[in-house]
Amino acid sequence: MKKKYLTIALFTFILFTACEKENENETKISQNNTDESHNLGQNCMTCHVSGGDGEGWFTLAGSLYDKSKISAYPNGSVKLTTEPNGSGTLVNTIENDRKGNFYTTQTIDFGDGLYVGVFGTNGEQKFMSSKITTGACNSCHGNTTDKLWIE
Repeated sequence: MKKKYLTIALFTFILFTACEKENENETKISQNNTDESHNLGQNCMTCHVSGGDGEGWFTLAGSLYDKSKISAYPNGSVKLTTEPNGSGTLVNTIENDRKGNFYTTQTIDFGDGLYVGVFGTNGEQKFMSSKITTGACNSCHGNTTDKLWIE
């Protein structure tokens, strides 16, 4: 009888640890030289939100393209600051991966808005002139405004 309960307990343990728990916020942060992402140019926060199908609830996510605006720009970064053109306090830096995507589940306090700069691997940089109050970058970029790109 002890063997039967041990087998059931072991099966239950394996079953519940092998399956991901639904609707949990996993830590996900993009990094240079990785390729874990997908769906270049899509609004990441369609799935990567509480109750969504994606792993992790993103607070900032998007895609960075090269100057052709067709191909991904790999291994750059996105910086959030309190003042325009990269000035003020640096709030967060998120690297983008080899597929051009950047994302984080880290808490970001957008407050009254933050400024965004994108940075390339050879010192290239571009800045948004207006503040953002949400991190769903691809909800606008590539839809109602130009894609995020760098030379």
